[in-house]
Amino acid sequence: MPRNIDMTALRSFVAVADCGGVTRAAGILNLTQSAVSMQLRRLEDSLGLTLMDRSGRTIGLTAAGEQLLGYGHRMLALNDEVFARLTAQEFSGEIRLGVPHDIVDPYVPRVLRAFSTEFPRVRVQLISAPTLQLRDMFDRGACDVIITTEATPGPEAETLTEIPLAWVGAIGGTAWRTRPLRLAYCSNCVFRPGVIRALEQAEIAWELVVESDGDSAVNAAVSADLAVQAVIRTDISRQHEEIAHGGALPDLGRTKIAMYAQGGDAPVLTRLSELVRAAYGQRELAMA
Repeated sequence: MPRNIDMTALRSFVAVADCGGVTRAAGILNLTQSAVSMQLRRLEDSLGLTLMDRSGRTIGLTAAGEQLLGYGHRMLALNDEVFARLTAQEFSGEIRLGVPHDIVDPYVPRVLRAFSTEFPRVRVQLISAPTLQLRDMFDRGACDVIITTEATPGPEAETLTEIPLAWVGAIGGTAWRTRPLRLAYCSNCVFRPGVIRALEQAEIAWELVVESDGDSAVNAAVSADLAVQAVIRTDISRQHEEIAHGGALPDLGRTKIAMYAQGGDAPVLTRLSELVRAAYGQRELAMA
């Protein structure tokens, strides 16, 4: 007798595996954590297999779970394609989402995947630009939703979470020991004023040795141990390392991840905002 896999339970399983936990998966799926956990158990019971390794602090996949995950992605993609092609969709058009490059991964791809499943005829234009540029574009109506990294978001913004900043330099570098401290920054970097303020409050002399419109020159200077910079702790390049300065440099505190959405009650904007909120609102858990 043929046996069928519950697609709803399979979608929950794939979401948990991709997101690394039930909490973030529940936000993406717009379900409660208990509902997602129940669907995982139902899928395991129907297959007679243990798919999740729950022995550690985080949920992992068993060998059977790893095997099912590959099938699951293909099955869900085909399922979603069938519904997208064979059912009439009420919404179409374009929506513009702006995100700074340092917080695109890993959440924006998940948000876009979930959104395109629900609104296959709505094209999302993803704009990657610095926070200050995105704020200007939003104010001019050139972006519908933006995500920013800034110490003090505007009154119309919704703060999603906070993440720490870190001093970074060349691997094994010594530039952080020099005085005046040599800094490298993009001209439109939103973190630069706060970094300079922290140095001046700590009475540490500094000089800006690289100022560029793009990241390439800044990254090259830091990699060559000619300067240091401050970045989001989750966005440290493989060519750089967090500086273990032992208190020789000031603590930079945390910056906020905020969301701005244009007014109105359009379902596409509302849903995109919900997906962004669910994804980035759990970011701090991933850094614990």
